[in-house]
Amino acid sequence: MLVDEAIIHVKSGKGGNGISLFRREKSIQKGGPDGGDGGRGGHVILVGDSHLDTLVDFQHRPHRFALGGENGARKKSHGRDAEDLYVKVPLGSVVHDLETGEFVADIVIDGEEVIVAAGGKGGWGNDRFKTATHQSPTEFTLGGDSIERSLRIELKLIADIGFVGMPNAGKSTLLGATSRAHAKIGDYPFTTKKPQLGIGELPGDRRLVLADIPGLIEGASDGAGLGHDFLRHIERTKAIVHLIDLAPLDGSKPAANYRTIRAELHAFSPALAEKPELVVFSKVDLVPEGERAKRVRRLATEIGLPKDEVPVVISAATGLGLRELLERAYALVKGSEVPTEWRR
Repeated sequence: MLVDEAIIHVKSGKGGNGISLFRREKSIQKGGPDGGDGGRGGHVILVGDSHLDTLVDFQHRPHRFALGGENGARKKSHGRDAEDLYVKVPLGSVVHDLETGEFVADIVIDGEEVIVAAGGKGGWGNDRFKTATHQSPTEFTLGGDSIERSLRIELKLIADIGFVGMPNAGKSTLLGATSRAHAKIGDYPFTTKKPQLGIGELPGDRRLVLADIPGLIEGASDGAGLGHDFLRHIERTKAIVHLIDLAPLDGSKPAANYRTIRAELHAFSPALAEKPELVVFSKVDLVPEGERAKRVRRLATEIGLPKDEVPVVISAATGLGLRELLERAYALVKGSEVPTEWRR
């Protein structure tokens, strides 16, 4: 299960207090100020972890509190600083303050650290206030306060390729056929409620991170259907594989379906619409063999593909065209040449 949003409550540690003491020893008549400083409270730090792909842990443990620093002690001893609390989050985590909506962090690098609640500074002991004219100070300061806040963490997928298309275009089936992922598959819209990830493997130890993104409908950029849930995830993918069902069971027109999705991508974000796109005609096994070539040519013309651009034609059910799809997707993402045997 991919949990892509979580609310967490964090609290840093309070700083330890400084103290006011004087050195009192039998052989020393004027010992002077002897109070030490307090230790710093622990920070709460979010750290990116490439091994995580979900926020599910926060559903069970939403509270993350750091410890406070120790108070100062006699003999000008400094109180111990508290250990910082490191909270691991998956790459692609976007963090906002829950109350103010303020942007806090966008964690995309493995090992990246962001302090989201700074520990309180340690207070000063009275030794800090000693001067040439003030040799017996009694002043001291308390440790700095802790910081407590609630954060909303939203996980935006970071994948090489995002499969987009109308509901039931065959995205989940394709993910299962090109990787070891097992997305839920059904013959009704919105089978996929949350993004699913898989790894597509190619010879030469080449890999692609593939994402099956929930289906899109007209009006998604305004929140219709799964709307923004779809669009905010596809933002993080490097390229798009756009599936067009050659034989929609609902009687819709493949070209119209393609234009609907392109319009929603543009409406949500022009930058999103400009991502590299590989057009793929799916479910060719449902088209009578004698009609396939003609239907592919007609659809390519209807959606405005350049004459020198031939769409990939696949059947996830039979495996037809899947290797070519992965090779072309890999070349698109990595900026490499398509192997000779897969060039058109």
